[in-house]
Amino acid sequence: MAENENPTGGGNKDINKFLIMTIASIVILLIVFLGVNYFIMENLISQKIASIPTQGEEIAEDDDSDEIQKGIIIDLGDFILNLCDENQKKYLKANVAIEVTKKDEDFPAQQAEEKGGHGHGESAPAADPLAAIQNEMNQYKPAIRDAVITNLSSKTSAELATTAGKELAKEQIMNDINSILAGEREVLRVSFGQFIIQ
Repeated sequence: MAENENPTGGGNKDINKFLIMTIASIVILLIVFLGVNYFIMENLISQKIASIPTQGEEIAEDDDSDEIQKGIIIDLGDFILNLCDENQKKYLKANVAIEVTKKDEDFPAQQAEEKGGHGHGESAPAADPLAAIQNEMNQYKPAIRDAVITNLSSKTSAELATTAGKELAKEQIMNDINSILAGEREVLRVSFGQFIIQ
């Protein structure tokens, strides 16, 4: 009986040593992992902070982009359309507006002021420049409205229900209208004022 007790006692010591070695290895690996993780994260955070522009730089960039991106808004009105759903009839009611680029000759009174003209000996300023632009765009309105109708009515309600679907439709409408305007003006953006699917 004495011989049987010795092997089990030695086995317990071996198991205890194995458990201690395993736990120590896990703790060492965990410390190394946390150290490497901390080092990597610290470097990434430092790089991100360094890449953030200062407040003055942001303002300067925003001013430039706002000047370039401002245009003239043309309201195309409301559209009530059948959508391309197969199972059931779905309707879309949308208000669409486009923003088109300005031309240098759109605002001659402003140009005269900027050049230092005081109005002496000059003819009276022309009618409202925005009204003239609206009149110019009226010749394109039937074709533009047709492009919007064709584009939106070719979509399903599921496609237009998502933000990505609406953005894709806006991009396609913008491309269609730019081809209609043929370089006379360029569409900067398309906006939906109202967008209801029933």
